[in-house]
Amino acid sequence: QLQLVESGGGLVQPGGSLRLSCAASGFTLDYYAIGWFRQAPGKEREGVSCISSYDGNPYYADSVKGRFTISRDNAKNTVYLQMNSLKPEDTAVYYCAAKAFTFVQPMCIMGDVAGASWGQGTQVTVSS
Repeated sequence: QLQLVESGGGLVQPGGSLRLSCAASGFTLDYYAIGWFRQAPGKEREGVSCISSYDGNPYYADSVKGRFTISRDNAKNTVYLQMNSLKPEDTAVYYCAAKAFTFVQPMCIMGDVAGASWGQGTQVTVSS
């Protein structure tokens, strides 16, 4: 059974940092693209960052470029999202998703997440 579990969210002051984790079980991440998405109240879901074994470079939304870093540890079957210089507008529920045999562009930019497995989400709140 494919399962994704996010952790690492919380309350942080503007300018602070958090590291989100997405731990996979029931499958290996090697053949999957993993994406971090977020959704704030009243807003559409946004593809924040994606990484795929089939792409050379990860994708970052313009709103997080230079502040967020996505990485994967295949030995731990876990993908991380390091978030630095957090802003109040980063406040949202963050979800990770895994989709087999795909690339970052369809998943993160085009929003093609049909058939993807999702985690339960973790709340990130940036506030003073």
